[in-house]
Amino acid sequence: IRRHNLHPDTVAREREEREVGRRQRETKATMGEARNMLALLLCAAGIYGAYLTQGYLQEMITTANYAPDSARLPHLGMLHGLQSFVCFFSAAIVNLLLSRGKAPKAQPTPLLEYMKPAVTNTVGPALGILALKNIPYSSQVLVKSCKLVPVMIMGTIFGKKRYSSKEYLCVALICVGLVIFSLKKSSAANKKLAEPNLLLGYSLCMVNLAFDGFTNAYQDKINTTYKATSSIDMMCWMNFWTGSFLSVYMFGISSVGYELVAFLLSHPKSLLDVLTFCLCGALGQLFIFLTINKFGALTLTLVTTTRKFFSILISSVVLGSTLVGQQWLGVGLLFTGLIWNMQIKSSKKSKVK
Repeated sequence: IRRHNLHPDTVAREREEREVGRRQRETKATMGEARNMLALLLCAAGIYGAYLTQGYLQEMITTANYAPDSARLPHLGMLHGLQSFVCFFSAAIVNLLLSRGKAPKAQPTPLLEYMKPAVTNTVGPALGILALKNIPYSSQVLVKSCKLVPVMIMGTIFGKKRYSSKEYLCVALICVGLVIFSLKKSSAANKKLAEPNLLLGYSLCMVNLAFDGFTNAYQDKINTTYKATSSIDMMCWMNFWTGSFLSVYMFGISSVGYELVAFLLSHPKSLLDVLTFCLCGALGQLFIFLTINKFGALTLTLVTTTRKFFSILISSVVLGSTLVGQQWLGVGLLFTGLIWNMQIKSSKKSKVK
């Protein structure tokens, strides 16, 4: 049937149907974008809420004098072991719920593979927490934000990678920012420390960074070798091994676990703080898993990087670890370098696509 032979009413009705269909598609696309934006806001709010609260609690736990005898929490590094078990059980429950009714994975990652990076994941973060006896929380956050520096240095030396001049400039900004921050001390922040020692605190954080670098590299290797590995699998079994290693040390090799439990039971406020700290860590990791799966690693990096800035802000404003002007300049330079580096990575990915 030729279109010029169609009745005018038929042509008008077809045109109206096409217009209705177009509007429906536009509405559906708009609703899809709105749902994605809402999901992103919820993920970001979850990460911010969990980790800002955990950061607040971490600084408070490491500097508080708990009643009734004004004692400080012993064996701070073991907090990482307690958190690992909470994270393991949380991830295991989520994994069971997600796998219900699904066929087993074609090539699951052997559990022993997770054990290797879990060794460095056991020691590294524990040293990072231990450093809070020697340096303020804001200093620890800044040093741990510099993970990009050892990654690029190791990549250049051992991986024979080549980076652009802009990326090297980003690293220079980060290093200069950290140096400017470190050269100026805040007396208000240092007064709260158990054992102020700038060199020891920064050294512990640097070792933490180096161990984190190995952990992340091995996790990338697992993801490349075993394609079926999900973020929730990684969270579950990494925390299982980490918690297991620390448990052997805490309750087998030494008695620090018994001492820590005895302190928590005799100081109820510390028990509440530590439980909340662990739950926040587990909740934050679950939101990270959700963000990676729905929006990708770059979005996650942006959320977590900006979250660290607000952690420093809360530490300074709420907890009274006041920073001086020179330190805020260092913070600004460091985060400028980090965000600029993310923008460079985003541009590279767009060109590849």
